[in-house]
Amino acid sequence: MTQMAKALLVDDRRENLMALEAILQGLPVQSVAVESGEAALKQLLVDDFAVILLDAQMPDMDGFETAGHIKRRERTRHIPIIFLTAADRDAQLALRGYAVGAVDYLTKPFDPWVLRAKVSVFVDLWSKTRQLAAQSELVRERESQWRVLTDAVDEATALLRSDDPDAGDRAVELLEQARWGSPL
Repeated sequence: MTQMAKALLVDDRRENLMALEAILQGLPVQSVAVESGEAALKQLLVDDFAVILLDAQMPDMDGFETAGHIKRRERTRHIPIIFLTAADRDAQLALRGYAVGAVDYLTKPFDPWVLRAKVSVFVDLWSKTRQLAAQSELVRERESQWRVLTDAVDEATALLRSDDPDAGDRAVELLEQARWGSPL
């Protein structure tokens, strides 16, 4: 069973969170909405996210400080952050957002279809990354099985070349154990 991608929505205004949830509705992503940077950091301790939509201007811990904490954590530094802000198109704020690790910076009002497209790309990347990780784990398991079988063949070959009269029986036993995954 594959896990559904999640998007972390962070905004101090509930109505903005509801609007973001509506924009993302119908995408293959579960929205998790929180109302502060502190709540976002706590949520990141328990869940994995494909993308974070982060309000730049919030009381207490603003989006920039929140992003800084996110990017300093090993577990979360890879999660793409899209800043959303109602501030006018101040280039310094955008640069500050990119400096703390944002992949994009959108000012309100923004086109909801553009945001959906951006989120879709990150959800797709997240899904493909998880698929690759699962395939990589499968390859590691197969390589481990291959090593066990190869070692058993080498040991059986050495037994067959020995002068031991029971070597044939012991070699067959080793190969059967390796084939069926029994401990050697």
